[in-house]
Amino acid sequence: MRPFGTPKQLERRRIAIVKMVEEEGMTAAAAAKRGQVSIRSVFNWLQQYRVEGSAGIQAKQHPGHPPRLNSFQTKRLEKILLSGARTYGYDSELWTCRRVAEVIKKTFGVEYNVDYVGQILRRMGWSPQRPTKRAIERNESKILGWRRRSWPRIKKSSGAEG
Repeated sequence: MRPFGTPKQLERRRIAIVKMVEEEGMTAAAAAKRGQVSIRSVFNWLQQYRVEGSAGIQAKQHPGHPPRLNSFQTKRLEKILLSGARTYGYDSELWTCRRVAEVIKKTFGVEYNVDYVGQILRRMGWSPQRPTKRAIERNESKILGWRRRSWPRIKKSSGAEG
């Protein structure tokens, strides 16, 4: 799994750890512990550094297709999501992947598969949530009273029978 951080942040971490070993004389194990990485990673970075120099541990271009939404658009999408689904004409505040895909297409002219929208939302730090279904007539104070008074009595009596 890829560690958290931008490519530049990860590069700075690799450079710092290699510097600890090469210039400061720290052991690879101690540098790995200090940098919170595996010792295998430290050995790989040292080998790359020794063969290719600093170019061996530099951040590399991320492979794959560039994102269709740029960072400005992603921030704007987040503001849209925070404003609520009703703002965009939906009958509830629930954002589904289908709704988000529609808003992205309408606002930015970029079409995404509904199944991929969840990945975009996770990269933005959002997580899928299910709304809790509760009755409109629900009375929280009565429920709390029942839990405090009746439930312990019921629980005790059922334990004695079993």
